[in-house]
Amino acid sequence: MQINVLGPLETYVNGDAITPSAAKHRQVLALLALHAGEIVSVRVLLEELWGNEPPETSQQTLQTYILHLRQRIGDAMGMSKSDVGKTLLVTRHTGYSLRINRRDLDAGHYEVLARKGLQEMARDDYQAASDSMRRALAMWRGPALVDVAAGHPLSVHVNRLEESRLGVVEDCVDADLWLGRHHHLLSELAELTARYPMNERLCAQYMIAQYRSGRQWRALEIFRKLRTTMVDELGLEPSVWIQRIQRAILNSDPVLHRQHTSGQLLTTASA
Repeated sequence: MQINVLGPLETYVNGDAITPSAAKHRQVLALLALHAGEIVSVRVLLEELWGNEPPETSQQTLQTYILHLRQRIGDAMGMSKSDVGKTLLVTRHTGYSLRINRRDLDAGHYEVLARKGLQEMARDDYQAASDSMRRALAMWRGPALVDVAAGHPLSVHVNRLEESRLGVVEDCVDADLWLGRHHHLLSELAELTARYPMNERLCAQYMIAQYRSGRQWRALEIFRKLRTTMVDELGLEPSVWIQRIQRAILNSDPVLHRQHTSGQLLTTASA
């Protein structure tokens, strides 16, 4: 059984799609999958489905959803609904558990690759780190669970995955800056800073990539745009460290051409 959550919800058994179409069945399956091998309490499942106002029949309705999922899985796997309930989608005293391995979940495989990339960064193996993180990012097919109407518990997982994705993007750009790929990063960073206009780390990376590409004026324009957006929307000035990067660009500081990651460069510039 393979379940994909990094984009639209997908569920496969032996290559055949068995993703449920009913909205609440999808919520239950997605939440159980993200807790692969763990027990999800009835309380959490009820909160996911109905928030703080579950109907009087909510527990019976949840049991019906579980039975439908067992039937769907069993039909695809050639198992009885009862056997699925004993071995795969099991009932526990406090809730339910989907007994799949994290490697059967695309998010689990993504997390393995992301950790591998960080470990390779720590060993200064930037080529391997970039490769691992690009492979991790390639697993995404869109926003996490984009076609599932998530309640609060599921939204927490979605937000965690999206934050992780952004962190991997930032770390991957750092690795590529180390490898001297500033020219190749320009279009990617243009898109990223348009999507996250107040993300100072991405803006700093974009400034450095532009400066190394011989576009000092463009690097300064990126900072000006960041500052304008932050002042207008938040009433805040950019952080001191990125202001120091701006001054380094104004002064054509040679440190900007060293093969540092942006994080290390910012540390150097702020010393």
